[in-house]
Amino acid sequence: MQERPGYDNLTERIPQGRDQADMEMLKNRILQDASILSADVVKLDAILNHQVDPALTMEMGREFARLFREAGATKVITVESSGIPVAFATALELNVPLLFARRKKTLIADPDHYSERVPSFTKGIVTDLMVSKSLLSPEDRLLFIDDIIANGDAARGLVRIIERSGAELVGFGVVIEKCFQAGASTLREQGIRVEPLVRIRSLEGGSIVFEE
Repeated sequence: MQERPGYDNLTERIPQGRDQADMEMLKNRILQDASILSADVVKLDAILNHQVDPALTMEMGREFARLFREAGATKVITVESSGIPVAFATALELNVPLLFARRKKTLIADPDHYSERVPSFTKGIVTDLMVSKSLLSPEDRLLFIDDIIANGDAARGLVRIIERSGAELVGFGVVIEKCFQAGASTLREQGIRVEPLVRIRSLEGGSIVFEE
């Protein structure tokens, strides 16, 4: 892939070890800005799902790029729409394109697209994930980046699309893993490398408890 001007020294910007201070900053922002709606649902509109903190998002992208740099991804892929900012930051650091699966409420799949029907845990609806066949090929090595994984229905749907395309999934990076729900575990059981930046063990009693 041809280097773009101004992006040939990105490796120097990636710390050689996980920057604990930055991840602690992320935890502190979660504690500061999160709204706990139930023992299963945490709302993070202020930093991930409605409003985006550009500086924090770029730090997360740099960390994902550090974790997966050796995987040799040719593209970063995510699901519309909350995963896009951090996936964009990661793709920028890796100097590769970003591809995102569109969500469409439709009964008929476009024959020019890969499509998978998935339920949304937080939205309480069923949508179709769609990715153009022209944008995926067996030569692609895909790094899947997302914001939160709970039950993992959307993640598994996108994994199925990747498998059908013949592309290789080199890993899954997620900002927040909710450990008390099975989504991340089901991906690991498929042999997928899963790297969360933050793991939440519990939301019981209206308090966020992180997994160390």
